Amino acid sequence: MRILICEDSVLLREGLVRLLEDARHEVVAALPDATALDETVAQTDPQLCILDVRLPPTHTDEGIRAALRLRAARPDLPVLVLSQYVEERYATELIAGNGGALGYLLKDRVADVSEFLETIAQIGAGGTVFDSEVVAQLLSRRSRDERMLRLTDREATVLALIAEGKSNHAIARALFVTEGSVEKHITAVFQKLELEQDEYGNRRVLAALAHLEHGGTQTGTQTGEPR
Repeated sequence: MRILICEDSVLLREGLVRLLEDARHEVVAALPDATALDETVAQTDPQLCILDVRLPPTHTDEGIRAALRLRAARPDLPVLVLSQYVEERYATELIAGNGGALGYLLKDRVADVSEFLETIAQIGAGGTVFDSEVVAQLLSRRSRDERMLRLTDREATVLALIAEGKSNHAIARALFVTEGSVEKHITAVFQKLELEQDEYGNRRVLAALAHLEHGGTQTGTQTGEPR
C-alpha cells in the first residue's frame, strides 16, 4: 500500500517509515507538518494518509483540520488520525463528513505492532476503526436527538455496537442472534434515523455519530470491522 505520513516527531515519523516499509508498504512521503500536504498528496497519490492531530506551527489542530480538507477533496482516500489527543470538535466533524475509510487511534494506546499493522490494512481496505478511548471521550458530547427515541431497546443496542465499529457478524455473535436479524435491526435503525444510502456507504458512520452525540453507552474495547 502507498502511504503518506504527516508527523512532527522525527523519531516517531522515522519509526513509522521503518515499520511500514518492513511490512512491505511503500511510504511515498513523510512530512513534518501539513504545509505541503495537499500538494504532496496530489503528486504522490497515496492509498492511505496517517496524520497527527497537533502539528507545527501552533501544535493545536493543524493535523485534524488537514484531515478534514483531505476528506472533503478526496472522500475516497482512507485517513488514519494517530495522536495523543482527542480533538472532540473536529473529530465529530471528521466522522460526520462524507468520506471513505477512517481511523482514529491514540499513540499511547497502540501496544502491539502486529495489531497496528492489521489496523492499517483494515482502514486501507475500507474499514473504520476507533480506539475505545476516542469513543468514550466523544460520548461526553451530549445533544438531544428525538430520532433516537424512536429506537427499540434492541435497535439501540445494535446501534451501540455499530458505534464501536463491529461488523454484522460480530454483532450477531455478541447478541446471540442471526446475521439476518442484525440486518433487519440495522435497516430499522437507518430508517428511524432518516439516513439515506449514499455512494460512500457512510450510513453506519452517521448512525454511530448520532449515537455518540446522544450520549450512548460504550460496550467494549478498541474495535474495528470493515463496513
